[in-house]
Amino acid sequence: MSIFSFSHAAKRVALAGGTLTVATVSAAIVLAAISANSIAAEPKKTPTIQPSVPVTVDPATTAYLVLDDSSAVCAQNPHCVATLPAAANLLAKARAAGAQVVFSKTVNPGDGVLPQLAPRGGEQTVAARADKFFGTELDHILRSHGIKTAVMVGTKTNGAILYTAFAANARGYTVVVATDGVSADSDFIQRYSLFQLLNQPGFPNAANTPLAPHGVTLSDTKLITFHR
Repeated sequence: MSIFSFSHAAKRVALAGGTLTVATVSAAIVLAAISANSIAAEPKKTPTIQPSVPVTVDPATTAYLVLDDSSAVCAQNPHCVATLPAAANLLAKARAAGAQVVFSKTVNPGDGVLPQLAPRGGEQTVAARADKFFGTELDHILRSHGIKTAVMVGTKTNGAILYTAFAANARGYTVVVATDGVSADSDFIQRYSLFQLLNQPGFPNAANTPLAPHGVTLSDTKLITFHR
């Protein structure tokens, strides 16, 4: 009877038709042990997220994007509903300053922007899944108005916000996310998503430097000023 158990690596060798020897199995067991110990040794701590910072944006080159605060995904979610007053207050500031305003909704039939944030005449709405640039006119809308910065609110932080922010950065836009105007289904998802926004591959702003070019800045609706 064998005095050791096959590791997952050794089993894969056997299933692949490889020839097993004591040395092969022993090496696989050692590698598995090293891997397990490495994982166990990794520090388990909550990701560090820099606090929200004040930003001043030019309304002539800034768009306010309200993402999926809609009947299909927000109306029944208390986390999202709680963010609507902050999003509405910032919407009023953006409109008063003359900033471009664009809304999004999901592709679910009958979905629409909630009344608290309803579009006004001339304000456009796009419909897509998480990435609001994919398969829509969003990039064209922004570029045709000379937009360089996108201020985002909406839901979900790990969905429309995260994917649209990355897509915006990849297209050369600078992004500001108002943390009190975005929501996820749990505090854990919200915190992890905010961490990811500041640490996006290719567009990191881990220090949360205000208006880092082509990156994401975490701010707050009360800390965002529209000023020419």
